Amino acid sequence: MLFVAGFVAGAINAVAGGGTFITFGAMTLIGIPPISANATSSIAQFPGYITSTLAYWADIKRMWRGALLLAAVSVVGSLAGALILLALDNPSFRAIVPWLLLAATALFAAGPWLKPKEEAHRERPLAGAIIQGVTSVYGGFFGAGMGIMMLATLGLTETGGYHRLNALKNMLSIVIAAVAIIVFASGGVVTWLAAVIMVPAVALGGYFGVWSARRVPQLAVRVFVIAIGLFLAGYYFSKG
Repeated sequence: MLFVAGFVAGAINAVAGGGTFITFGAMTLIGIPPISANATSSIAQFPGYITSTLAYWADIKRMWRGALLLAAVSVVGSLAGALILLALDNPSFRAIVPWLLLAATALFAAGPWLKPKEEAHRERPLAGAIIQGVTSVYGGFFGAGMGIMMLATLGLTETGGYHRLNALKNMLSIVIAAVAIIVFASGGVVTWLAAVIMVPAVALGGYFGVWSARRVPQLAVRVFVIAIGLFLAGYYFSKG
């Protein structure tokens, strides 16, 4: 089940994003505690962040110096978010999971309308750092929908078109996820067997997703992910 979930998550990430719903949901449904499921899901998604960043390597080489401030606040924010998660117990986290899932599902559903457009505005480094700090706290704490949120917020404070902002988002996602993973691993909340099963599955699914992206309508995939998010939120509400 975990391998299939990882494969589907990788394919969905390649087409429309939202694979975290699948990996997190599969682990919770087989009885892995929600904090461990959240932490392990971060590891399962990590290779995808790396491959997505490599695809934008030419853009990143031109912007990385200017992104150092955003990377620095991402480290601090992700560290804070991950530590907040570890400070909770599973019953406390379980109580807020359905609300987090609803928020992430709504964010995912609104994704097509949140994509940044080419606009002539000035960069606002201080505002960008503050907003990125808040986004990275969320990313370290939960992570589902983080990419969509970051793409939208970067569009408010950074210049450039969609591909430049997407490259920046991918690079910062690696920073946020890497910090969170270190914290989760140190805190002993990672279910390593599940991670070992899902990481190669996500990678294979990502490769398949590139092929399927040309054949499966993106709208159908988005509806599927939204349905999964709503199902999981309902599941956790019923458990509460």
